[in-house]
Amino acid sequence: MAQPTLSRRSLLAALGAGTAVLPTFMGAQAQAADTSGYKALVCVFLFGGLDCHELLIPYDTPNHDIYTQLRGGAAPAQSRTRAALLNLNPRNAAQFGSREFALPPEMARTKALFDQGRASIVANVGPLIRPTTRSDYENRVADLPPRLFSHNDQQAVWQANAPEGARLGWGGLFADAALGSGANANSEAFSAISTNGDNLFLTGREAQAFSLGSGGGSSVQLFERASNRRDRNEEAEALYNRLRRHFTAQDFDGGGLIASDAANIMRASLENNEAIAAALEDPPALGVSFPSSNLGNQLALIAETIAVRARLGVGRQVFFAAMGGFDTHSGQAQTLPALLSQLDEAMAAFQGAMDYLGDSRDVTLFTASDFGRTFAINGDGTDHGWGSHQIVMGGDVDGGRIIGDPPPPGLDHAFDAGSGRLIPEISVDQYAAELGAWFGLSDSELNLAFPNLGNFPRLSGLVA
Repeated sequence: MAQPTLSRRSLLAALGAGTAVLPTFMGAQAQAADTSGYKALVCVFLFGGLDCHELLIPYDTPNHDIYTQLRGGAAPAQSRTRAALLNLNPRNAAQFGSREFALPPEMARTKALFDQGRASIVANVGPLIRPTTRSDYENRVADLPPRLFSHNDQQAVWQANAPEGARLGWGGLFADAALGSGANANSEAFSAISTNGDNLFLTGREAQAFSLGSGGGSSVQLFERASNRRDRNEEAEALYNRLRRHFTAQDFDGGGLIASDAANIMRASLENNEAIAAALEDPPALGVSFPSSNLGNQLALIAETIAVRARLGVGRQVFFAAMGGFDTHSGQAQTLPALLSQLDEAMAAFQGAMDYLGDSRDVTLFTASDFGRTFAINGDGTDHGWGSHQIVMGGDVDGGRIIGDPPPPGLDHAFDAGSGRLIPEISVDQYAAELGAWFGLSDSELNLAFPNLGNFPRLSGLVA
């Protein structure tokens, strides 16, 4: 499919992101972030809980036999035979002895990037407060993350280190650090951008997500229609001008802080929409055709936004994209391959666009999900788990590696919290901190963003 194009008037956002910038979230005395040059982080959140046991699959014969015997109706039989799998040859293969691993056939493009050293798998990562063993968990002496196995809560814990009701996401805190450093002084509104609506991940103390996409609320749609028709006649032009005066609060003369703030937010929202629409009026070619899937469209829009960053005047950006459908309690063998294929196609197209633009080393994409799933099946699907495997992709990724130690297939092993739910070995804090360090945050900023980081060793070998 041809690369989608976006007109300036079809790009509308409902959030105001133009408020004044306060000092960095670390405070004036903190060690400042290093924000020279341009860098962007792109989070692809997989809502529902990706079954990690179908992402990184045992390939050596003894472990593959265990996988085949126990997975039953949860695994697509024909595409999960050993001959059909995409065998990985990680650079750190010696770490795993005789154990071998593979990706499913739907992930051929990711496999190619892995082989090229531009993608890695992070094994068994999930929310932790401190390192936790099976004995700790079973004897109830572990300091556990709140409300394990709950979709809403674990989405929040992944994004903000706290359950549902949390207020600050670590992507937003990363954007706060960039704002405090002055990296985005000329364009504060576009530090944190979502192509999947409102989300906790991008909410900072100062940074707020700019929601980028087509359409919007009824009032926004009214303004869009007037804008599209303004050149037809004088009456249409007059209507457009009246609406623009209204949305930019030019005639506002009320008092009080709340009313003034509302007027300022409305004005900033419209002006920011017009600014980014103008920047994207004629975006540079991306050199690839993105798939027409929802995630493909989101990543295409993010790629275009990165391509016009000089027009926006930004030096650091954090993006949030997402796809759903991974809550595979039933029919997993029929639905999961198509989801993995969509993920693979969209991520590979995005990486191809970054290569074409010459921005590969400036942009790192990573996945996240509510949780993994049980290794045990419930008939034709799997249930909520804990630890999971994630993908990191980009030119600065120390790729071609499996980071961490994937637990063995089956049940009743050292990382089994019951039914094959994986007790994480790598914490979200460790995973996110390495991304933050690459993004330019100082150690003090990372420790503030991740209060439990000091309970773990730093994770090495993720990004250069």
